[in-house]
Amino acid sequence: MRAKLSVEFERKAKADNPDRTFFWDEKLTGFGLMVTATGHKSYVFTYRASGTQRRMTLDGKFLRYEAERGKKNGGKYEPPLPGETLFAIARREARAVQGAIAQGRDPLGELKAERNAGRNSLKAVAEEFFRRDGKTLRSADESKADLERYVYNRLGSRAIDSIKRSEIVRLLDKVEDDHGAYAAQHALAIMRRVMNWWATRDDDFLSPMVRGMSRITTKQAARDRILDDEELRLVWRVANEHRGPYDFLMQFLLLTAARLSEASDMQRNELSPDVTAWTVPGERYKTKIAHVVPLSKAARALLAKVPAIAGSAFVFTTNGKVAISGFSKFKAAFDARVTEANGDKAVPRWTPHDLRRTARSLMSRAGVNADHAERCLGHVIGGVRGVYDRHAFLDEKRHAFEALAALIERIIQPPSETVVPLRKRK
Repeated sequence: MRAKLSVEFERKAKADNPDRTFFWDEKLTGFGLMVTATGHKSYVFTYRASGTQRRMTLDGKFLRYEAERGKKNGGKYEPPLPGETLFAIARREARAVQGAIAQGRDPLGELKAERNAGRNSLKAVAEEFFRRDGKTLRSADESKADLERYVYNRLGSRAIDSIKRSEIVRLLDKVEDDHGAYAAQHALAIMRRVMNWWATRDDDFLSPMVRGMSRITTKQAARDRILDDEELRLVWRVANEHRGPYDFLMQFLLLTAARLSEASDMQRNELSPDVTAWTVPGERYKTKIAHVVPLSKAARALLAKVPAIAGSAFVFTTNGKVAISGFSKFKAAFDARVTEANGDKAVPRWTPHDLRRTARSLMSRAGVNADHAERCLGHVIGGVRGVYDRHAFLDEKRHAFEALAALIERIIQPPSETVVPLRKRK
């Protein structure tokens, strides 16, 4: 029904059917007043977008949206003004919608995207991914930490379908400049996984990830870095200053071949009463199976030196409330001390995980059985043996860790090269 819409017409208008009646403005195409059988009145605007008929309620939301856009893009629209009638707001908003459509935009689609931005933000999608499928990701905790550390502060609140490839590249550039190529690669890997997962669940989302975005080569990714004896002596000597929990943690990683994330979160109730073994709970271990680490005498002596904070559950902590964190900052400070102790000569790039690889290499060097060494690292033995052999190998692992500690001791304190000649037999 066509009508000359006005405040007066709105006041008198009534529905003439049991559902609702639309009164369409004579001059402004698409602009109308909807009146329900109960007497509720609202202004609407109809248009087509992507071949679909859309009906949009005019209640000031698009005016406010355009006003915000205008601050950035030089727009001309103002939000609803104090005392402005609903009719005046609706007519202004109808013209704003009409102008947006003329530019090829979809006003209702834009408002829905803004409304869903919180629900479909990168952070919200990532949290949903971890909630539903994160249990299948062995490194879930590390991946969450990477997102918190590198991604959320820049892109976390953005709607995932609004994030452009160029923005991801710039973020990775920043991470690489500040934290190194490996950190950037880790950030890329978890973002790619989350976005690919979302692409399987959303009809319209296309992941901006493409080949060629990696920050390290496949060969670099398969790291084989171990510390040689000279480097191990230097790192151990600096760590032995025990200036804080990070120093103790570095030595503990070498003595136990543990992963950084698992050792750093160690709690005192995970230690046996006599402190001869440490059990990493399955929920914190990469394989999701509890892993028992027999502690060598050297490892037990080291733990006894770690300052304990009264009431704290954590072994390695700076405040007693949470486990030690902020590893990039600790590592940078530690490297500076290593460089200074080495006559201002930096040790070639190494990571805490290289200590685990170094410990495994040292076990072989100490004559430890390869299977026993693998079990010390918590690696699952494959094949039929892995299925049927349920022996815990605690004694074998204890022997392996004692052999590792003895070899580390010989490396950091090499025997004197002075040779005492044997007496000749008479």
